Amino acid sequence: MKKIKVLVIDDSTVIRNIIKDALKDDDQIEVVGEAEDPIVARELIKTLRPDVLTLDVEMPKMDGITFLENLMRLRPMPVVMLSTLTTKGADITLEALEIGAVDFIAKPSVQELLATRNSFKEILVTKIKQAMLVDQKKLRLSNALIQTKQDTILNFNGVKQANHIVAIGASTGGTEAIKSVLITLPANAPAIVITQHIPKTFSGRFADRLNDCCKITVQEARHGQKIKEGHAYIAPGDMHLKVVKKGDGLFCTLEDSAEVSRHKPSVDVLFDSLIPFADNAQAILLTGMGRDGAQGMLNLKNKGAITLIQNQVSSLVWGMPGKAFALNAHCKEVHLNEVATAILHFSSLNEAARRKESYES
Repeated sequence: MKKIKVLVIDDSTVIRNIIKDALKDDDQIEVVGEAEDPIVARELIKTLRPDVLTLDVEMPKMDGITFLENLMRLRPMPVVMLSTLTTKGADITLEALEIGAVDFIAKPSVQELLATRNSFKEILVTKIKQAMLVDQKKLRLSNALIQTKQDTILNFNGVKQANHIVAIGASTGGTEAIKSVLITLPANAPAIVITQHIPKTFSGRFADRLNDCCKITVQEARHGQKIKEGHAYIAPGDMHLKVVKKGDGLFCTLEDSAEVSRHKPSVDVLFDSLIPFADNAQAILLTGMGRDGAQGMLNLKNKGAITLIQNQVSSLVWGMPGKAFALNAHCKEVHLNEVATAILHFSSLNEAARRKESYES
């Protein structure tokens, strides 16, 4: 098997050595070079022809965003960003994903990296292998489509039943996929709760960036917060998000408990919390690596929920939706472009109509 050729770009010699050490023992990966800044990296890309880049977001001589913009314009290739766990790092990383980076990995301090070398190694190796599988043409088309959709708002007559809830789960590629869905929803869209695999520092900034470009109100979920139509609530990056019913309303509950499906927040946790009112819920799995959410989706489908998965052709990574497909946990398979339309369609039907249509699918 041909090895994945990786070029490491980081201004810190220590970090470059840690990355190289993390990758050296994997028989499917070869580090072919390293660069301390994008100027050196440009020449090495020409001569070494790497398959995947790891790119620090903050570097001297040319910042990571400028370099990435040039790279995606002239020579698109899979890029995994290494981001500092700061607000500035979060903003730069989210912008990099908009430009075309495949994924990112949070880069703690050198001391933390040395202390968590094994877990960092496992995550980095997985993300590099996954990045190699991403269709760059599809990624560019998807990002371009999101930009053109920003002025397109769908029409909606309103939610048919009170407390109708939509739950969305996503991972790799999910920040842009979620944006693609939310950006076309009108201000009176149904209430939405979201679990995206993302670090704690990033989830709040992710919500803020979506709120700036969407008609609906998007915010990081708070414990005990009442769920309202026209709002989307994103799980904090270090807490499980659940939905509970109290009286005549639905509320967000945050839980600081163990990882589920190797994640915290976990999509399975969110989906399972909807089971008591599944007949008035939709569950959606978008692009993502792994299997988080697949079993929870099946549980919801069995209780009468409408369950949708993003189809393979429009998914950056068809891991989570693919696992749900294998379990037959979905009522419908939908192209990313049609997810928002499907949400509004099922929200405008009463329970009997939703059940009838899901059974006929």
